[in-house]
Amino acid sequence: MAIKKSELYSSLWSSCDELRGSMDPSQYKDYVLVLLFIKYVSDKYAGQPFAPITIPAGAGFADMVALKGKPDIGDQINKKIIAPLASANKLFDLPDFDDANKLGTGQEKVERLTNLIAIFQNPALDFSKNRAAHDDILGDAYEFLMQHFAKDSGKSKGQFYTPAEVSKVIAKIIGIGQAKISSHTSVYDPTCGSGSLLLKVADEAGTPVTLYGQEKDSATSGLARMNMILHDNPTALIAQGNTLTNPAFTLKAGNHDLLKNFDYVVANPPFSDKRWSTGLDPLKDPYNRFETFGAPPAKQGDYAYLLHIIRSLKSEGKAACILPHGVLFRGNAEAEIRRRLIRHGYIKGIIGLPANLFYGTGIPACIIVIDKEHAAGRKGIFMLDASAGFIKEGPKNRLREQDVHKIVDAFTRQDDSEPRYARMVSFEEIEKNDFNLNLPRYIDSTQAEDKQDIEGHLKGGIPKADIEALAGYWAVCPQLKTALFSANRPGYFDLTVGKAEIKTCIYSHPQFVGFLTGMTTHFDDWRVPVTKTLKALEPGFHPKQLIHEIAESLLQHYQNQPLIDAYDVYQHLMDYWTNVMQDDAYLIAADGWKAETYRIIEKDKKGKEKDRGWACDLLSKALIVARYFGAEQAKIDQVSADLEVTSATMAELEEEHSGEDGVFADLDKINAAAVKERIKDAGKEAAEELAVLKQWQALAAQEAALKKQLKELEADLDEKAYAKYPLLTEVEIKQLAVDDKWLGTLKAAISAEMDRVSQTLTLRVKELAERYETPMPQLTRRVNELEAKVAEHLQMMGFVWG
Repeated sequence: MAIKKSELYSSLWSSCDELRGSMDPSQYKDYVLVLLFIKYVSDKYAGQPFAPITIPAGAGFADMVALKGKPDIGDQINKKIIAPLASANKLFDLPDFDDANKLGTGQEKVERLTNLIAIFQNPALDFSKNRAAHDDILGDAYEFLMQHFAKDSGKSKGQFYTPAEVSKVIAKIIGIGQAKISSHTSVYDPTCGSGSLLLKVADEAGTPVTLYGQEKDSATSGLARMNMILHDNPTALIAQGNTLTNPAFTLKAGNHDLLKNFDYVVANPPFSDKRWSTGLDPLKDPYNRFETFGAPPAKQGDYAYLLHIIRSLKSEGKAACILPHGVLFRGNAEAEIRRRLIRHGYIKGIIGLPANLFYGTGIPACIIVIDKEHAAGRKGIFMLDASAGFIKEGPKNRLREQDVHKIVDAFTRQDDSEPRYARMVSFEEIEKNDFNLNLPRYIDSTQAEDKQDIEGHLKGGIPKADIEALAGYWAVCPQLKTALFSANRPGYFDLTVGKAEIKTCIYSHPQFVGFLTGMTTHFDDWRVPVTKTLKALEPGFHPKQLIHEIAESLLQHYQNQPLIDAYDVYQHLMDYWTNVMQDDAYLIAADGWKAETYRIIEKDKKGKEKDRGWACDLLSKALIVARYFGAEQAKIDQVSADLEVTSATMAELEEEHSGEDGVFADLDKINAAAVKERIKDAGKEAAEELAVLKQWQALAAQEAALKKQLKELEADLDEKAYAKYPLLTEVEIKQLAVDDKWLGTLKAAISAEMDRVSQTLTLRVKELAERYETPMPQLTRRVNELEAKVAEHLQMMGFVWG
């Protein structure tokens, strides 16, 4: 059986537990990732004569396993595994597996490394079998680890990783997916870190391209090389060194040095690098990067990287660079560079991102999009403010799938139909603002204030403007407005139903009921063809391609639907894919439509095994029970309800008679034995006490009988459900997985979205009704009445209020 992605990630993350605490995450990531790399290349390339990576004899993962438990395991790993592998493949700065400061000494080091290797021995981590074409399971696992290492490393050491969602935005907005490309198409990242941004662009290209990257940190550049191999890009050229002072990719033209030019350039350089000019005189730059636009300030390197990118682009090249917001509005030398860039027409667009997205900093950043090809005819810059679209995840913010899609859609279509989100800004307007590109000057993304109507507060009545602000609802249900509101005076309305009846009035209104029914039908219109697609899946299909196709179809299906945001619907599917459906898809892609059960065996500290029941990854017991054993489950539910009532009655009886003089007051513990003994000791004259005791005794017997019956019923149902799995046909498995599990869950999620939309209207109408229900004269009268009552009470106490 193929390993689930979630289990793969869990297994890899558990390897970190062996090292966590002994060193910083930015250090132990190197050990874990190197082991992942060695395991992968050993499984995939060992013994292949023309493999893109060489596995020297004696330097594979199996040879590492043979070193487990040896007292000199660390030294042997360095000499027999790491050194030959690094030398054969030009991998440098790999971690020291014999470092006592990080791994401990003596037996501590032996056990730590032995346990670490054992985790990667898991038979399920056989990457030669578990990896499907076009579905980069290992690459995804690597990215999963990098993301978590970046989180754990904190602000100072998280720069080696660009969040996957931001990388995805960049990969799509530069247009490589829509361009005519070939293996000669070149993509370059001058500050590539671990290479995640480069790989996202390569993935978006859809066909092999040539990758180039340079990274200043030697250890991180080693990670980038390994990352390229893990993602099936072993020919990518990753150089180590300072891009600004010593660019690795250059050409000779006579006696002159030139930067190599690329089709696409992407980058996430260090923000506001204060040492960018160390070892470099901008006025004597041999590559003339600052000749046209000017030299950046000595202690503000953002434009240095951007100008390097522009110089590295072909005349028809495209680029995108992540920079801090300051580049949009800072003055002096940067203002002049910005003015010249704008006048050259190189800047196609600017995308403002939410704050706190990046692991190296919490400040907000933006993406500057460069397009040389169409610079001459450019009339303006497309600006997009996506700062409000994110979800908070722990201490950081994260772009959701819907946020990424919305950014990409608006930018690629140059769609400025939502001016609070995006708009095309002319060069004339920019020049009037002195070439300041700060987004708030051009896009007012602030939420409109909920205005308080003075006349409404003074005279009562809900303002017409507030009611008309709900025009989306009235467009769908025009008669609902007249059912809720009636005219008070010109421009003001009264609520025609009680506040407690608002929800009932809305939900029972024929037009609203019709709207909800129509939305259910709308989902079914999408579900029918998608059901056929899902049930037609055969082993070997590509899960990533599948989710792209059905998610895009869902998004398009809900475009322009009233009251509901298509991107919110899209997010429900993407969340479900990540949490559940993705694992199911990979299981089916590898093993077909099988619903195999397995026993859950746990080991205690002494190694003794204990059976904890059974499970099935694709089809849960609950799905089987719901479809085939509804009567049995109903019986269990009834007995459970009876048991709950009986237990509650017993608890009430004990509470009632546990006071100081109560029947149970003297009992240390209320149980069957104690009650039986009390009945035996009680005399005939204690009739009331005996009645209570016998009532408790009867309830206890009933409770015991119900518990026994419940246990028997649950065991019987468990046995029936377990026995059902081998009898399931492929048609039945598809029905359970597709109809009951996947699409049933998605339908419930979208229904919940409709409930949220409906509840929003209910709450808003109630809020408006409460806001203006008590006008000023009424408040004044009430205050006067209360003041009179207070004066009257004071007078009764002999005090006259002045």
